[in-house]
Amino acid sequence: MSLHLKKGDKIMVLAGKDKNKTGKILRMNYKKNTVLVEGVNLVKKHMRRRSEADPGGIKEIPIPIQVSNIALLCSHCNRGVRFHTKLLDKKGKVRVCSRCQKEI
Repeated sequence: MSLHLKKGDKIMVLAGKDKNKTGKILRMNYKKNTVLVEGVNLVKKHMRRRSEADPGGIKEIPIPIQVSNIALLCSHCNRGVRFHTKLLDKKGKVRVCSRCQKEI
């Protein structure tokens, strides 16, 4: 199954405790339809000290969020939007914002 987003895309959260927050996609899980977004959906985890250089303690780490709860962030509209793809001659496919009709 393919998802409509890619690693490195800037997204906006549509639902949940982090609604309206933005971030960049770090990792995708195609089987579970989830993505890991930097700075979104953070939980506190108690980490054991692994070495002298790596201290333990309570760290905030992101956990995956469902794909249906995020949308691609349009830099022109500055909001989460739907998009469609457009075929160009030499470039190939480009994503176009459905709201402002500009390339994302």
